[in-house]
Amino acid sequence: MLVALADVSKGRRGLALPSTSLVYRSGRATLAIAETEQRPTVLGLIATGRMRPDTGTVTLDGVSRPRDLRRRAALVDAPDVSEPAPNIALAGVVAEELMFAGLPADPIAARRWLDEHGLRHLSRVPIADVEPVDRLRVLLELAARRPGVEALVLVSPDRHGAEPSQWWPLAEEFADRGLAVLVIAGRTAAAVVAETVGGTERRRRPRASAVRIRGRRGQVAGHLAGGAR
Repeated sequence: MLVALADVSKGRRGLALPSTSLVYRSGRATLAIAETEQRPTVLGLIATGRMRPDTGTVTLDGVSRPRDLRRRAALVDAPDVSEPAPNIALAGVVAEELMFAGLPADPIAARRWLDEHGLRHLSRVPIADVEPVDRLRVLLELAARRPGVEALVLVSPDRHGAEPSQWWPLAEEFADRGLAVLVIAGRTAAAVVAETVGGTERRRRPRASAVRIRGRRGQVAGHLAGGAR
């Protein structure tokens, strides 16, 4: 699948999201920049067909199909939208996500899933206290299990404090499975990803392509770095 956002914006004068263009596709991990507290979630909602932009277009394989896009793209860990409540134990989060995936979702099934992924010892830990890389892996793994999901849009993984060298390889791993992966993060995290991933500079750089995000005065306020292995 290939999802293209062309000059999308949201809010009066683009305050919620300035004019943004990007592409994400199957088998590739793409990193998009969105600054401020609200914009990453707004961009994630638009990129998954869950919010209609005020300007611009969103297409799935060249056609405007928001319903199909919503069904095939999962919005992962978006603040105030799809992030788990911070006080819920990890086992509870897993049970809820298993339910969304149409799988057995009782406590035994949740503990079994955690066992299979080496995380049983964290079953009673509130999701807010789970290490960022474990949190993100759990949420990505379970979102990928939902019927019909072919794309994962992960919002602001940098807000949890993990280094890009921890969460960017996760994005690449899921892209290697054939999924379309879009990660939305801040400019600082994007710069780190563009320079080096996990200390393996030059051997595994994400390929960068320029995408302008225009502010109210037309200046370039950001860029996009996309990559695939």
